[in-house]
Amino acid sequence: GVGERTREGNDLYMEMKESGVINEENIPESKVALVYGQMNEPPGARMRVGLTALTMAEYFRDVNKQDVLLFIDNIFRFVQAGSEVSALLGRMPSAVGYQPTLSTEMGSLQERITSTKQGSITSIQAVYVPADDLTDPAPATTFAHLDATTVLSRALAAKGIYPAVDPLDSTSTMLQPRIVGEEHYKIAQRVKQTLQRYKELQDIIAILGLDELSEEDRLTVARARKIERFLSQPFFVAEVFTGSPGKYVGLAETIRGFQLILAGDLDGLPEQAFYLVGNIDEATAKAMNLEMENKLKK
Repeated sequence: GVGERTREGNDLYMEMKESGVINEENIPESKVALVYGQMNEPPGARMRVGLTALTMAEYFRDVNKQDVLLFIDNIFRFVQAGSEVSALLGRMPSAVGYQPTLSTEMGSLQERITSTKQGSITSIQAVYVPADDLTDPAPATTFAHLDATTVLSRALAAKGIYPAVDPLDSTSTMLQPRIVGEEHYKIAQRVKQTLQRYKELQDIIAILGLDELSEEDRLTVARARKIERFLSQPFFVAEVFTGSPGKYVGLAETIRGFQLILAGDLDGLPEQAFYLVGNIDEATAKAMNLEMENKLKK
């Protein structure tokens, strides 16, 4: 925990105790180590806590020969603490007020997260993006070191689409034909192209309306809206909040679903049918239920 709230750290600790991840009766059986430099701590402590946790992860990897999962929340606070330390040392700030040593400091942390013959360290990091600006030096420097980024969008959350992951801003170095396969890669690219075209048309739609678009563009918009809703998914962890059971969808099923939408096989289904469902067969079944409900209302 880097520069976050004490309450959040305490809640996490209590949840881990309840789930048995932390065993206070037999500490050696516990599979987790929690390291906190909270927001009320001096900037030096907040700057060093991430490096401390990483040193512990290296010990588990090199001495205990284990594969380690390292969570950092929030890596932006590491940069922020470094900026405060830099100001206290009287250094001249660089772009947007950040420390001149930003890239070096980030590299000193990120480049140590690696695999050896003894084991591996895999890191999942929360990145706060100031003013939702992905070009801000802090997130931009962080993204340069990451293999994959999952960007959450306020606009998608406002539409009620959860998880609110923006597929256009999110990236992965693994999305290559030689890794994921030709079919997966081609469908992923077509999905992104369809969503990108929809994004480009939104200004025209807002001013002139859908009727002024060409037949091809109207079809693209309809499919993009279906894709947006099909990207939503009921989560198991959200069951207690939504009352909807969580759904697990395999990779092959996911690819098949998007392939059918892109091919136009499901153009006749309403977009509501794709919202918060599992696989594409559930969307078809939901469309039939919606049609029956509409008939009963009439």
